[in-house]
Amino acid sequence: MSWIAAHQFPSRQVFKPTALASAVAIVVAAASNPAYAQTVAPAPHPDEQNLPITIQAEDISGRPDRQLNLERNVELTRGQTRLTADSACYFRIEDQVTATGNVNMWRFGDRYKGDELQLNMETGKGYVLRPEYRLQLNNAQGNASRIDFLGEDVALVRDGTYSTCEGPDPDWYLKSSTLRLDSGRDVGLAGKTVIYFKDVPILGTPALSFSLSGARRSGWLAPTVGFGSKGKAEIMVPYYFNIAPNRDLTVYPRYMFDRGLQLGATGRYLGMTERGGYQGETHIEGLRNDRETGEDRWRVDSIHTQGLAPGWSFGWNLHGASDDEYPSDFSRTVAVSAERQLLREIRTDYSGQYWNLTARAQNYQVLQDPAATPTNGLFVPRPYDRLPQINFHAGRYDVAGFDWAVDTEMVRFWHPDLVRGNRAVGVAQLSYPIVRPGWFITPKVIGHYSKYDLDQHNYTGERKLSRSLHTASLDAGLVFERETTLFGRAMSQTLEPRLFYVRTPYKDQSAFPVFDTGRTGFNYAQLFSENRYVGPDRVSDANQLTAAVVSRFIQSDGSERLRMAFGQRIYFDEPRVRLPGEPVHQSRSDVLVAAAGRISETWSFDSGVQYDATGSNLYSSNLSMQWQPARMKVLNAEYRYQRDSFRNVDLSGQWPLSKRWYGVGRVSYALRSYTVGNATPGKGKLLESLIGLEYKADCWVFRFGAQRFVTAAQTTSTPIFFQLELNGLSRLGLGSNPLETFNKSVPGYTQLNTNVGRP
Repeated sequence: MSWIAAHQFPSRQVFKPTALASAVAIVVAAASNPAYAQTVAPAPHPDEQNLPITIQAEDISGRPDRQLNLERNVELTRGQTRLTADSACYFRIEDQVTATGNVNMWRFGDRYKGDELQLNMETGKGYVLRPEYRLQLNNAQGNASRIDFLGEDVALVRDGTYSTCEGPDPDWYLKSSTLRLDSGRDVGLAGKTVIYFKDVPILGTPALSFSLSGARRSGWLAPTVGFGSKGKAEIMVPYYFNIAPNRDLTVYPRYMFDRGLQLGATGRYLGMTERGGYQGETHIEGLRNDRETGEDRWRVDSIHTQGLAPGWSFGWNLHGASDDEYPSDFSRTVAVSAERQLLREIRTDYSGQYWNLTARAQNYQVLQDPAATPTNGLFVPRPYDRLPQINFHAGRYDVAGFDWAVDTEMVRFWHPDLVRGNRAVGVAQLSYPIVRPGWFITPKVIGHYSKYDLDQHNYTGERKLSRSLHTASLDAGLVFERETTLFGRAMSQTLEPRLFYVRTPYKDQSAFPVFDTGRTGFNYAQLFSENRYVGPDRVSDANQLTAAVVSRFIQSDGSERLRMAFGQRIYFDEPRVRLPGEPVHQSRSDVLVAAAGRISETWSFDSGVQYDATGSNLYSSNLSMQWQPARMKVLNAEYRYQRDSFRNVDLSGQWPLSKRWYGVGRVSYALRSYTVGNATPGKGKLLESLIGLEYKADCWVFRFGAQRFVTAAQTTSTPIFFQLELNGLSRLGLGSNPLETFNKSVPGYTQLNTNVGRP
């Protein structure tokens, strides 16, 4: 074998055949949904123009200063570029190489194999005939009749294919007449393009524009064909505008065969100014002259936040719809169909080191269920408007051992049917925590001050009302620890008994309006609160003691393996302050018992029981369990009960049915149903169901299934969906997105191909 020393050939500018490598991202960028995900372009390859060339062959002839003829076992290497062939010719002055016979070229992990190659290593121009290629990006491969390198950053692939499947006979592949790849501008232009699956053409287009790196780029997204909330056929073909790196817009033409053409758009943006950052998202959709109703239908959702100066920001949260039945007519998910109170809010916030100030104006649009009446439990009451509301908070910890806080609020409440007025509230609190190893005690005092100025007289004939109350509390607890074992593993167990006493004198508040106050849910955290109401319209009188104990099992790494809790509140004096219609209270609160943790590395559970100590019966309970022995294997079961309200069971899971088939399902069933004011249970009812199947091949995944959920009291939606995901290329389907549905419906669901495709 002959060798030519590298130093005899000073290097010049070298062609970087990365255009084809970037080309593999063409369909990925075009078919993935860039409106919801961004990709980072691959890092640029290092410059090799100043690196030397090493040449070796069995026979070398010619003139080293002009032309070298290389025969048998030819190999040329410069940096990460390596070329082998049966024979080659290197032209020294032109810095050009031609090669024939078993040509192989490796470049930054990519490989090209062809019959003949010509490459000018200075200009990057050349060609390769009948090439096969394998690209590091997405593990892609393909072939072509010819690849013309038009420059350092531009390549033209003629009659080329592309696939992420392994083997010479891929399950799917892309075939295009021409692919012009400009890696400098990160642009690829395809001529006639057809996607084949199992050698059957499934999608074709006369032209295609795409991003070579997989970054966002304007273009048509994969169409969605499906059925609306009431089972009618529809088709949606989104178009994506990549306005700027920090701004984009997606337009959604959606044709519904029963209603007509609906147009929608979603714009997103984020950025930074010298005054602060900003971000937001706005979605608008509208249907002109709905064929079913004869009316114009629309929906708007907009969220925005922006910094005006250090510590000062403003924003809005606006939602609206044209009519009450919009969610049931156009919803595609459970969450959207259940949304009935649409918030409209604009606000500004200003904060310092120990304080913050908030001002906002807020109201709601309420969408009533078509079957709702004031007495059947489906009617949604309209909240008060706050026009405006101003809140101020200040507080500090550990000031000479004391913690203090002051909260003030001024609100103008407006309602079309109920009493209106102004409310000013001030709450000041001071505590002195004493915390020592193994125990703590915290005395606290709270002052409540309220003033109301009503527009009209209340039932007592008063328009101006005021209230001043003081609360004292004492919170104390112990913490014991010991070393033990749990399920055969060493653990630290704690025992944490706690007592919490509250004293608030009684004051008649029945004349005060209820603008925004309600009874808190009874839970473990609420056991240790001074007021059993949320909102300042009622301050509960109290002479009560809460007793509770918690035990935790903690692993050596600090993670909590098991937690058990027990608590009960005892009333020395029965509370007399009530909301309108609130039932008479009891001398002892319900007993709370809760336990949660991981039984093993695969089993976990969460449970809670609320026992009515006065009535000696169960008020509510819940139990949920999850078994997840491995990825793509999970089973969930949940039972929830509340007296005179509901008794529901929920089962869901994902499980392999064979080597490549996986099942996904969920059933949510009401064992008993109740109506408001009627404690007699009715028959059971299916609330939500889902059944799906997934097939995982080496380079593609097929999903299909159906879901059923309630959109209104007397209507249901049954969307059916199909999806073929070609790894690294596209998701083509019918109906809604099954991945989104599976993720939301099955806790612990794992996507089958999370480890493939572009990053």
